[in-house]
Amino acid sequence: METLKAILLGIIQGLTEFLPVSSSGHIELGKAFLNVDMGENDLLFTIIVHCATVFSTIVIFRKDILNVLKGLFAFQWNEETQFAAKILISMIPVGIVGLLFEKQVEAFFEGNLVLVGLMLWVTALLLFLTRYAEKKSIENQGKKVSFSNALVIGLAQAIAVMPGISRSGSTISTGLLLGVDKSLIARFSFLMVLPPILGATLLKVKDLAEKPPVDFSVMPMVAGFIAAFLSGLLACTWMINLVKTGKLSHFAYYCLLVGAIAIGIGYFG
Repeated sequence: METLKAILLGIIQGLTEFLPVSSSGHIELGKAFLNVDMGENDLLFTIIVHCATVFSTIVIFRKDILNVLKGLFAFQWNEETQFAAKILISMIPVGIVGLLFEKQVEAFFEGNLVLVGLMLWVTALLLFLTRYAEKKSIENQGKKVSFSNALVIGLAQAIAVMPGISRSGSTISTGLLLGVDKSLIARFSFLMVLPPILGATLLKVKDLAEKPPVDFSVMPMVAGFIAAFLSGLLACTWMINLVKTGKLSHFAYYCLLVGAIAIGIGYFG
């Protein structure tokens, strides 16, 4: 794979991992537009750019992560321990999907651009619905994620395994519709994804170790990592501000447009 194309795909991954527009859907579109066929290097590149966005999340939320870890090691049922418990609850649905339906989910990621487009329209609908939550933003100020909220938001994350449904868009939209405070749901949404992504990445590393690529260039992989990391930092910071200012629904128009493009390409090539 060419270095420039790796950089472009890394930027797409970094931006769309955090913005409510579906990273998986955009990666599929990016591969189609750039005419990229990574073959046996596809798994390696996927691991690398996902690790990059994980590091972006850790950098942005490093203080929150340290506070949660300190609270856990206090061995008390404090706010940090409760937050960690809610993160674990949110992981249950996506964990079940990953363990029981891994092959079926992987089958969706085989260049089906029509499906990607339709799921982007689902994302657009979710983002439109956040307008109702914006009207109640003052009433919801300071409202935390409850344990039941965590499970429902976790269900939204499990549905977002479909290419075209945004993980951040679906989880944050669900949280807002449940009445969670804007700034708190953004924090919860970005931190809840860390364990599942790390777990999925470790499984991919296992698969890679069993069948390592015979021939690959180091430079495109490094370039893709750096591009995904830096664009991820930018997108994560931007997304937090967008949620606070109530402008999340603006991305619905973008998802409708890109969804239509994906459907058109899928039908007419």
